[in-house]
Amino acid sequence: MPPFSDLIATTTRTACHLETRDAYTPDDPAFLEWKAGKRVSDPAGASWYNLVREHAARGVRFRRARIVSEPLADYIRFEHESTSFNVAAGEDVRWLPRHTAPGLLVPLADYWVLDDRLVRFGFFSGDGTFLGHELTDDTEVVRACADAFERAWERAVPHGDYRPA
Repeated sequence: MPPFSDLIATTTRTACHLETRDAYTPDDPAFLEWKAGKRVSDPAGASWYNLVREHAARGVRFRRARIVSEPLADYIRFEHESTSFNVAAGEDVRWLPRHTAPGLLVPLADYWVLDDRLVRFGFFSGDGTFLGHELTDDTEVVRACADAFERAWERAVPHGDYRPA
């Protein structure tokens, strides 16, 4: 599987990420520091923010929609408090409370849609431990994922306006 940086390097228009989980990477050092009450200055790592800045500067539009349960789980509160870093790097981020979208149908795994041509699924265990990725360029799967992302995006609240319950 090519590194994500290689996938983004071949992306020319859009990189859309749908997140649907309430827990991710429970052993993430930045998350553990945050849980311990420390101020986190670089939650996703400089390499992620630099990647977004570089490719946003050449015209790739990064959009991230997070479907979340309320009240927010600890990891999602951590993400919410650190999303300003994503926005500053060039991502447009929205939040969709799960209880406001009962009829929304989305794939069962988080995913990225790149230029409406490729999907990278991300798989996690029940506690949020990362398990792996899968790529597909199957046109039906790509279209279904792109459509699901757009439906979630339309309902979601921009980061600056979202106030967690």
